[in-house]
Order: sequence, then C-alpha cells, then structure tokens
Amino acid sequence: MKNFFTRIPNLLLTLLLCFVLSSCSSTGVKMSESSPWETIQFEDQSNVLDIDFIDNNHGFLVGSNRLIMESNDGGASWEKRSLDDILSEENFRLIDIDFKGQEGWLIGQPSLVMHTLDAGKNWTRLSLGNKLPGDPYLITTVDDGIAELATTAGAIYETSDSGESWKGKVIDPSGSGGVRDLRRTSDGDYVSVSSLGNFFSTLETNSDSWVAHQRASSKRVQSIGFNPEGNLWMLSRGAEIRFNENSDDLESWTKPIIPILNGYNYLDMGWDPNGDIWAGGGNGTLIVSRDKGKTWNSDPVASELPTNYIKIIFLDKDELDTKKGFVLGERGYILKWNS
Repeated sequence: MKNFFTRIPNLLLTLLLCFVLSSCSSTGVKMSESSPWETIQFEDQSNVLDIDFIDNNHGFLVGSNRLIMESNDGGASWEKRSLDDILSEENFRLIDIDFKGQEGWLIGQPSLVMHTLDAGKNWTRLSLGNKLPGDPYLITTVDDGIAELATTAGAIYETSDSGESWKGKVIDPSGSGGVRDLRRTSDGDYVSVSSLGNFFSTLETNSDSWVAHQRASSKRVQSIGFNPEGNLWMLSRGAEIRFNENSDDLESWTKPIIPILNGYNYLDMGWDPNGDIWAGGGNGTLIVSRDKGKTWNSDPVASELPTNYIKIIFLDKDELDTKKGFVLGERGYILKWNS
C-alpha cells in the first residue's frame, strides 16, 4: 500500500507532463480550408536546393547530384539540362543560382563556380584555385560582371571582371564561426549562423569584419534571415520561432513562439506577397501566420507529402511582373505558389 501512495505523485507528474505536451503540440494550429500551393513531383528524387527566374517565364532550379532543370512556362513544368563543363565523374551538389537580367551565376560544392551571359544557354566554368577557405555557399549577381561569393568558412569574395579575379571582403572569416546558414540582403548586409548553431554573426555592407552575437536562448540556432523590412527572424531547436523587432539591438528577441511540437524543427521561413509568414520543416510541416506570428494554421497540401521542407523562396525582382513562390522539399518534391 505504501508503494502505491509513493507512486501517485510520479503518476500525476507524468499525466500532467503528457497534458502539457499535448497542449503544446496543438496550440490552436488548425488545418487551413484551402492552400495556395500546387505540388510538383519530379521523377529524379534529388533534392532541389535553389530556384531563380530570369523573367516571368524563364527560370532554373538546381540541386544535389548535379541536378539542373529549366522552365519556360513560369515554373509549371521543368526539363532537365546538362552542364557540358562538368565531367561525368564529378558529382557536384549544385547549391545556389542567381540571375540579374541575362547574366547569372551558379555555384556547387565542392568548389564549383559557373557564369553565364546569355540567360543560361551557355555556361563558363571558372577556376577558384586551391586556397578557397570552405566551399561555395551563396552567390549574388550584383551588377554587370560584378558578383559576391560567400563560403562555408564565412569568407566573402567579390569579382568585378566576370570572375577573372576575386578580392576578399572579410579580414578574418573565422569570426563567423563557420557557416550553418547564411543570408544576404539586396543592400549587401549578411547574417550567418555558426556551424555549431551556438551564435550568429552579422556583416554590414561597408564592414570587413563579422560581429558575433549571442543566441536568444540555450537552444541551438537552426537558421536565421531577414524579413521584408530588414529585421531578423530566428529558428531554433525545439521548433522555436523568434523575431527581432529592433535592428539596433540584435540581442533583443521576442519570446519563443512554438506553434506546434511534433518532434521536427523548422528549417526556413518566408513572407509571401500578402505579407503572410510561412515556416517549413520536417515531416510535411508547413504552417502559415496571417497575423504576424500570433496564430498559425497548417497547409493541407503540404501536410500530405512525405518530405521535409528545407527552403522557402519568394522572388521579387524588377524582371518579374509579380512575385513567384516555391517551397523546396526533399526527394523530388517542390511546391509552387499559385495565389
């Protein structure tokens, strides 16, 4: 009898914990009645890692296992392309592609940079030498013949002669702590998450040094980026979402928002043309907030797919009449914005 009564507190604690976790897992996240997303599934199950468009109709996507595909109908359909300068035995992970007008850049890991001047009809492979710290991670077409290349070591290089030569923009790349995630604004500001996720760093346009900042909590940072106004958002382990509402105080963050606990972290966020916030993650998790993060709903189309959502892209550039949107999943799945 004594053992029974001593077990009661533990039993009550277990029931209370189950109730709390059950409440957190829902937190009012209901399924939306409709979805602005259309599913596209490719026979090739390589992971799509980036998408960019030259104009309303013409675009490219790139991904793992040398994947490159081209669309001429605004992203409704895609056809495989090949890159003649990549040898058959070279298995690059094509990680980023960026166009400004007819000029574009494509990078891959390990150590691949390619350049086009005719909207992707022909690509030229450029040599980076053997001393590049880290692997290419992000490429930005700045202007005619001018581009910026960021690496996984936190190095930033600029070319002003179409890739013939590159000049380092950062004195000490190690200040970034290596790169787990890295983003750039159109004005040239950078933010990165250290490779261990234990801090984040910022690099202003006219600066040559990374500035390290403490993470918002003890949870490791998963990814970080800029919202349309230029303020930061942060995704941390434990499916936590935070916003920084004061760009002059990068140590000040909102309390963690945990819309749903299902054992999967959020991997990326994006703001659609209506100003709604999308967050994507593992096991078909794609949620949307239409009130600046106060309440969230699950997307019915995305939740049915056996994939993890790794990147959310909304393209807003002068060459496009309207914004384009894509959610990139794994194993050959992507979602196309149709609203």
